[in-house]
Amino acid sequence: MAKYSKKAEEKIEDVMKEFKKGKLKSSSGKKVTDRKQAVAIGISEAREEGLKVPQKKKAKKTGRK
Repeated sequence: MAKYSKKAEEKIEDVMKEFKKGKLKSSSGKKVTDRKQAVAIGISEAREEGLKVPQKKKAKKTGRK
């Protein structure tokens, strides 16, 4: 399994602290109330900074040919 870098973990931790204080806002400017959304924002910010974060999961294609 892929691992997060130490800096990426710290970035996500900082975002979660902001979320717990109620000061985290989404890109639209609204207050974040969902824990999973807060984690996603932290991972996204870490990815933007170029930190080591596992790749996004890709949707599996189903159906027949």
